[in-house]
Amino acid sequence: MLKLKFHFFVFGTFFMLSIVSGCMPSHGTGKSTVTVWHWMTDRDPALKELAKRYEAKTGIKINFELYAPSDAYSQKVRAAAQGASLPDIFGILGEKRDFASFIKAGFVLELTGYMGENSGEWENVFFSKALAVNGFNDGNTYGVKPGIYGVPIDIMTIQMLYNKSLFKKLGLNPDKPPKDFTEFLGMAKKIKAAGLQGLVSGWGEIWMIDCLAGNYAFNIMGPDKVIATIKGEVPYTDPDWIKVLSLFKDMQESGLLASGIVTMVNKTAEQIFANEKAVFAFNGSWCVNVYKGMNPELKYAVFLPPKASDNYPMVIRGGAGSSFMVNARSPKKEEAVKFLRWLTDDDQQAYLAEATNNLPANKNSISRVPEILASFAKSMDCATHPNIWGVRESAPVIEVFGKGIQSIIIGKKSPEQVAAETQRMKERELARKRK
Repeated sequence: MLKLKFHFFVFGTFFMLSIVSGCMPSHGTGKSTVTVWHWMTDRDPALKELAKRYEAKTGIKINFELYAPSDAYSQKVRAAAQGASLPDIFGILGEKRDFASFIKAGFVLELTGYMGENSGEWENVFFSKALAVNGFNDGNTYGVKPGIYGVPIDIMTIQMLYNKSLFKKLGLNPDKPPKDFTEFLGMAKKIKAAGLQGLVSGWGEIWMIDCLAGNYAFNIMGPDKVIATIKGEVPYTDPDWIKVLSLFKDMQESGLLASGIVTMVNKTAEQIFANEKAVFAFNGSWCVNVYKGMNPELKYAVFLPPKASDNYPMVIRGGAGSSFMVNARSPKKEEAVKFLRWLTDDDQQAYLAEATNNLPANKNSISRVPEILASFAKSMDCATHPNIWGVRESAPVIEVFGKGIQSIIIGKKSPEQVAAETQRMKERELARKRK
């Protein structure tokens, strides 16, 4: 359901991986250099520093090659897969089905054996939700052998944030964010009276709206019913989905939502919150680095989205932020695995977190990162992610649903109308798949 900030960028059914064949990539046959392709501009200096440390320690040179932005990187990986010339280590920016295609074509090394007893229980250093994003369970719909196929190097969660200084200004307790939706809405009057914006977020980007809507769907109807809806067994016109859509109407009518939120890109939302013009934000853990650059003195805290129901727990979107895969066809795959094991050890993960303000995938390193960053990881037990559900909603349905919420917010459509439009698109998609 999510167009992932945490680095599964959709580039579609771009090629028939099952019929790709060719020669091994020509990175040399010696063990002196391991080549890594990546797209992470903000992490490039830190990764290259770690490469120097690894070479000093082992004599093995790690060559990090940056290809940015992410769409250029995706094209690079696609072309390399077509020519069977992928590097020793790389990342896959796509949906779970794209990941599965690479695996089924023989381009990704299964790491299950390395993660277990033979490697000192490597898997135990990771947050389980981060590792799950890189794995496939029994009976998965992609036809991939169950196992672990990627190594998370950092994690992310998307949560609510509030400005502690503005809470004091409004006469609110800066240590007590709202716990339920009614309390949340009730703050709108004070916020408006103070001439401030309420909630800012990049809701001009549909995936951000869809993310919060998904959180509340889990809270109101539970995971089984959400997944049953994606499978086509429960309609979007179900009363529980009407309740989810109505939450956005309630936020707008209360005056809680920032003006122009439906056309706001996330960068604009981040600037507004960093400039202390808005009390709340809905954003991901990557914002710690963003806000630090915009306003180092900003005092804010993280909290779960206020629950709208007591039926089920509140959830957040979270899991692996960035992950690396080992090229199964590389003659240096053993060296590649050894490097990734070192890269995800406590010290290297703590350094990456300190240098880049991204949450470490190694749970033992959390105690060594800044408090505000660590706070994003405290709710990892509440995290869920489409890549571990086993099913995904189709892009056309997500688009109708997200644009429908935008229409609700600006008063053009009712929750019932949006639910009906979404269900019509869902039925169209189901009929297309049956053909």
